[in-house]
Amino acid sequence: MAGQIPQRFIDDLLGRVDVVEVVGERVQLKKAGRNYSGLCPFHQEKTPSFTVSADKQFYHCFGCGAHGNALRFLMEYDKLPFPEAVEQLAGRLGLDVPREGGDDPRAHQREKKRKEGVNLLELAASFYRERLKMQEGQSAQRYLQSRGLSPEVINTYGIGYAPGGWEALKHHLSERGIGEPVQVEYGLLIHREDTGRTYDRFRDRVMFPIRDLRGRTIAFGGRVMGDEQPKYLNSPETPVFHKGRELYGLYEARQATARLEQLVMVEGYMDVVALAQYGIHNAVATLGTATTEDHLSRLFRLVSRVVFCFDGDRAGRQAASRALETALPMMIDGREARFLFLPEGDDPDTLVRREGAEAFQDRVTCAMPLSEFLFEQAAQGRDLNTVEGRERFASQVLEALQKVPDGMLKSLLLEALAKRSGLAKTQLQVLLEKRVASSAQKEPAHWEPVDEPMLVPLPGERPVTRSHRKISQALSIVDRIVQLLLHEPRLVSTLPETLEWLPEEEDTPLCRELIALLRAGRYRSPQVVLAHFQGSQEGQVLATLAKRELLIPKAAREAELEGLVEHLLDVQRKRSPREEYEALLSIVRSGQKLDQAQQQRLASLVRELACH
Repeated sequence: MAGQIPQRFIDDLLGRVDVVEVVGERVQLKKAGRNYSGLCPFHQEKTPSFTVSADKQFYHCFGCGAHGNALRFLMEYDKLPFPEAVEQLAGRLGLDVPREGGDDPRAHQREKKRKEGVNLLELAASFYRERLKMQEGQSAQRYLQSRGLSPEVINTYGIGYAPGGWEALKHHLSERGIGEPVQVEYGLLIHREDTGRTYDRFRDRVMFPIRDLRGRTIAFGGRVMGDEQPKYLNSPETPVFHKGRELYGLYEARQATARLEQLVMVEGYMDVVALAQYGIHNAVATLGTATTEDHLSRLFRLVSRVVFCFDGDRAGRQAASRALETALPMMIDGREARFLFLPEGDDPDTLVRREGAEAFQDRVTCAMPLSEFLFEQAAQGRDLNTVEGRERFASQVLEALQKVPDGMLKSLLLEALAKRSGLAKTQLQVLLEKRVASSAQKEPAHWEPVDEPMLVPLPGERPVTRSHRKISQALSIVDRIVQLLLHEPRLVSTLPETLEWLPEEEDTPLCRELIALLRAGRYRSPQVVLAHFQGSQEGQVLATLAKRELLIPKAAREAELEGLVEHLLDVQRKRSPREEYEALLSIVRSGQKLDQAQQQRLASLVRELACH
């Protein structure tokens, strides 16, 4: 697989790090014989049942069953995806993580280019920091002092200054052998097509480097010191920078606190650094865009609570409404979102200076829960003393609840809606399920005849041939079964004992493996199942399926699964031995291995066909 981390590097890494040291930085451990013990960080307990073995380099909880090595611990505790967990472990040893491009030389080229781009941006960041200390940076120094920023905060956030000349950075980089095209590609220069001229993008601005989770500079934000426009100027999209995914201050927040509990989402660079100046180090900012699902996915991997901080004016309320819409589909159990509205005319920068850090922290603590904001939005402009007002109120809340994942939060929101609207919770549940079913039916299914085995599209999607499975948006029948089992692991108990109903196709080994895993343990959520496949190609496939909505009511899922299995059984009954033999043979020819059941079936078919 292109860009994959070599297994030999992972094995060597795990052989060199100490799981006791990694766990001990996050959990208080005590020596207990040859092992170490402590309170399990993955479930609530009063008596220690969590053990870490220095000999086996393994941790295990006898209470909840959590177990694994140092890599798994980082993934579970810090909520890191597999590559980032490897990067963090490697960083402890000062190692760079190698990537294998497989048989695709383009992967090597992309990785080389990415590293060159990051090195270029680091050079630019160093240039801006140096210029801030020089004579030409005195105006920027005075500006930062007027904003109350100490040298420590300026240094922590790597703040610098872009000189006012048109080509200062361009000449600096060119003297070091860096060509203009790559400077343009990574957003440092602007190229005028009409004249062919290139010049510095950032001029006479205070510069804020935007860093990734490893602390590498991937982009910049520049702020003017006067009234010029635009006040803020960000790097454009580049091979290493995507505004909809990155957050300013996230790296610094993680560095400042060993165990983050919540993050506060503010609007600008100065808000982040001003709060840091007052000892509040858990603020991050979007980069000139509205909050996206990618932003929230990144935050919720690190913390369980996100507090959105907005101005109290109309624009702030509108921004909060958009953030609410984005957050609803992300609110699985265990996550929390809150909304903090500041006094009109204030932003975090001005407010923390006037009221102080403790008062601002109190405001954060008392921020409005997502549920209250949702109900407040739905009630706005409606008279809830009238039947019509309550009907519109309940309808708007139900529309929002369609987006909330099934779980305790959704159930409690329905309960709260029942109290506020006067309707019974059971009635609201039925109405919600009807809305979900109606939404699914409204999406037209477009069908086309295909020569290869039928693929089942989701509403609004078109079937494609199996040769395009990897990039298809459609789901095969087996994929749909996998998706149902991911969302509802308990449904595995409704499947037939044997797997004869599963076709001998190239996409069934993963389904077989998932069923075996679910039958071997008690899994209640997709997140726990996905952890078992983290870092593998199968894990990527499963993660993609898990992200897609099922688009059917919870009560209908078991019936759909039974229908799909019955359909596959019917196909198996009608399939000739020759067709079955050819299907198995095609798997072998593709270079894949048959499992034991498939091998036995192939041998049986060879004997059967030889007798005819």
